[in-house]
Amino acid sequence: MQKILLYYKFTPIKDPAAVVLWQKSLTGSLDLKGRILVSSHGLNGTVGGDIDALKAYVKATKQYPGFKDIVFKWSDGSADDFPRMSVKHRRELVGFQNSDEEFDVDEQGVIGSGTHLKPRQVHELVEQFGDDVVFFDGRNAHEASVGKFKGAIVPNTNTSRDFIAELESDKYDDIKDKKVVTYCTGGVRCEVISAMMKKRGFKDVYQIDGGIVKYGEAYGDDGLWEGALRVFDKRMTTNFSDDAVTIGVCTHCEGKTSNFENCAFANCNDLVLICENCKEDTNLLYHTEACRVAAIAPVKAPAVE
Repeated sequence: MQKILLYYKFTPIKDPAAVVLWQKSLTGSLDLKGRILVSSHGLNGTVGGDIDALKAYVKATKQYPGFKDIVFKWSDGSADDFPRMSVKHRRELVGFQNSDEEFDVDEQGVIGSGTHLKPRQVHELVEQFGDDVVFFDGRNAHEASVGKFKGAIVPNTNTSRDFIAELESDKYDDIKDKKVVTYCTGGVRCEVISAMMKKRGFKDVYQIDGGIVKYGEAYGDDGLWEGALRVFDKRMTTNFSDDAVTIGVCTHCEGKTSNFENCAFANCNDLVLICENCKEDTNLLYHTEACRVAAIAPVKAPAVE
């Protein structure tokens, strides 16, 4: 039987290149696939494979002093959901614009990040403070289009690099005195976003411990979450139960869907939210009309000198 592991850990790493070599060797020996990023601020990974191999990976990774208390989150899936095993050294553990200049880390994690809440504590906060609690989506807008916390604020972000400009605008000034609960897939982005929000005057900032994944494990579709969870492998999206509602809207017919397809234009990296019926028409499998036109444009022959 196979599964997928999601995990991260913010902790100082003196020699990221050495950790990359170690992780490459470890994952290769266990026949795992997935993606791992290593920076001077820590480790962020998603790997799939046989359960026994994943357990061996967890045990070995926790031998590194800074990783001994990593929380590994289990998810349905397999190694085949990833094209290969990729382990890379990056300046930023999370892809915000120069986010490594925004915060520091120590052995306890990101310095100055939001207060961690277990899923049960999220419910307790809402029960106690009601409308004074605001959910703030720490993901890209397309992720929220198929699933989010009910009533959440969804920033206008196409990539994580858009967040700093969003936070520095005045559009969120009215919630700076409220209790803001940030959330993302597994928690890693909110470690940074919550710290950035506090630096910019948000007074009472929280983050869901373990992200949407851990919340879904606890409450499934019987809590404050609605819709599907966008994941970054071949599955594209996943549901917590058969009772999941569909909140995504097809780009073309406005029918309900959680189905993403890659844009049919090879040079475009964007996704198309499209229902099963509409995707049968290959002319609709484009992110924009410009992509469709570019894809069918004749290729010019090279000039003869």
